[in-house]
Amino acid sequence: MMNLFINSLAASAGGGLTYIRNVIPHLAATPEVQVTVALAPRLCEELRGFTNVHFVDLEIPAGRRFWFEQAELPNQIRRSRSDVLLSAGNFALRKSPVPQILLSRNSVYTSPDFYRDLLARGEYRMYLDTRLRGMLARRSIHWADATVAPSEAFAAELRRWTGKIVCAIHHGFDRTTFASETTPLSSEIARKLDQAQGALRLLFVSHYNYYRNFETLFRALPLLRSRLNGRPIQLLLTCKLTPGENPGSYRTERAAAVVKEMSVGDIAIELGAIPYSQLHQLYRQADIYVTPAYTETFAHPLVEAMASGVPVVASDLEVHREICSDAAIYFPKYSPEALAECVLQVANSKETAERMKMRGTERSKDFSWKAHVEELLTLARKLVASNDTTLAAAVETAPTTRCDEEGRLLAVGRRDHS
Repeated sequence: MMNLFINSLAASAGGGLTYIRNVIPHLAATPEVQVTVALAPRLCEELRGFTNVHFVDLEIPAGRRFWFEQAELPNQIRRSRSDVLLSAGNFALRKSPVPQILLSRNSVYTSPDFYRDLLARGEYRMYLDTRLRGMLARRSIHWADATVAPSEAFAAELRRWTGKIVCAIHHGFDRTTFASETTPLSSEIARKLDQAQGALRLLFVSHYNYYRNFETLFRALPLLRSRLNGRPIQLLLTCKLTPGENPGSYRTERAAAVVKEMSVGDIAIELGAIPYSQLHQLYRQADIYVTPAYTETFAHPLVEAMASGVPVVASDLEVHREICSDAAIYFPKYSPEALAECVLQVANSKETAERMKMRGTERSKDFSWKAHVEELLTLARKLVASNDTTLAAAVETAPTTRCDEEGRLLAVGRRDHS
């Protein structure tokens, strides 16, 4: 029996929340593993009911979380008698009492585009805060015994950033679980979706933030409207462009101003947050999934869209190409003109759309939460069994852990607490 402690205090929205919701049930289905999870109370209630999963309810303000983790969390880990720590929120414990695997999955810390964007928006406080967090995230890779990234493209970026070896284990997807909820969308959402029957429906699943590059998408909408020969168009958004309506401190005023400037308020349909369990119903309403993000680490909605039979038009990022392969069409990330051309390429060709649907459905089968958890547990078992701080020896026989371009097993070397 291996005891695993998961620090997921940072899981509050987006990919972090998706990760915990999917990984916990698969860990619970592994009888030889006992799991303790540090999580916000509201999420604990959502995930309770597993016999081998114990939750530590901790409501820690975001501003105090890092310091709480460094000072208090080691005591929680000792009390739980855990064998290995999985730090799921980009930051590691400087002195973990047990071997530690760090999940690093925030690309804004390494993104020049994000820093330029913040300065252009006058977000100087966020710029400095992100720089500080980036320094801590970089040190965390040195503190951990192993670092895992959700894609090979991001793992390579982290290796260039830190000089450390980083392992890539793809995040997963569970089609059955994803589409199991039958509760219909709310009447308000249904009313908004009924506003333009027969419209070309684009979908973008994201709470509002800067690095998802909403403004480029909004600037493409009048170009599309002018070339669709009178066919109505809708852009379905799972956020609202109203201040205070989204998680985090991202300001929506600039995006709202672009919507007004482009005169596309009738096209951009602000649905607001949709419960994860009901997202599959929204994908079924879409004709094309579009993402203009300028940085990513994995992008769960791409897999969800492909599995739902929705063609994907995505910004030309290495991560997007890794996840979608030839199942998507790509455009330069800051070009609304190229984005519009790609959408029209799909919308005006039934053959192209059908080919992309078929290829996307097949590609989505390559992602599995069960496989992700198995790889992660293999890494943890080998690390614990080695009983030292050198991961290379611990994972040399792990058959599914991905390798770098020279075929070497990806692993972090000796832990550095400096």
